[in-house]
Amino acid sequence: MTAAAVVIAAVVAAGFLILTAPAVGAPTLSATAGQAPNVGALFTVSSTGALGNHFCTASVVDSPSGNLLVTAAHCVSGHSAADVAFVPDYADGRMPYGVWTVTRIIVDPRWSSSGDPDDDFAFLVVSQHGSETSIEQLTGAEAIEFGAPAGQKVKVAGYPDGDGTMIACVNTAQAYSPTQFVFDCGGFMDGTSGSPLLAGITTPGSLGTVIGVIGGFQQGGDTPSVSYAARFSTDMAALYKTAVAEAGS
Repeated sequence: MTAAAVVIAAVVAAGFLILTAPAVGAPTLSATAGQAPNVGALFTVSSTGALGNHFCTASVVDSPSGNLLVTAAHCVSGHSAADVAFVPDYADGRMPYGVWTVTRIIVDPRWSSSGDPDDDFAFLVVSQHGSETSIEQLTGAEAIEFGAPAGQKVKVAGYPDGDGTMIACVNTAQAYSPTQFVFDCGGFMDGTSGSPLLAGITTPGSLGTVIGVIGGFQQGGDTPSVSYAARFSTDMAALYKTAVAEAGS
């Protein structure tokens, strides 16, 4: 998402970081460590392998290989796989599942050619040096749905820049256009692009079904209180099949 000024007041109460911010809609709250273990922060990686800056959010989606992430295409524009890493359930420097190296970036050709906001989604294939366990086995993975209707309640979780804590919000994904969702939640600043819109979360700890990621119109939104997401279309379904094939089994 593009930069925007926001004043966030934080207090710790009953294990939750409560955030208040100018918003039109439901208040935001943090997902404390372990609540959304398959959601994590994307970091740049130096030539020596050291983690650099956090710049976006991604999450683990179900796949045969167990090593597939979804994020926004604009997050990885200008990046090669070698300079991106994923840290699931990152929290103030803690990395309970370690650092996962991105080995492939898969974006839709329509995004590559024209930056079409309706195709602002990407898949990342990841691996961890010395590990034979998939990331999905460790963190779990959300299901993925294509062509989901608007009007569903969703939980959205991501990492704002400059804040080492994941935030989350529950609100309704409304129709902004036939191809885009919109939802109102405060605090979704730069860094939260790629955050999953998770439907069907009925119990604490449920990972739900991803129906979109923050991105699309205005690359996710010009203010931290209103966010957009491209609907997962038939183009996205085709891209998922390509990503599954490239990730292997």
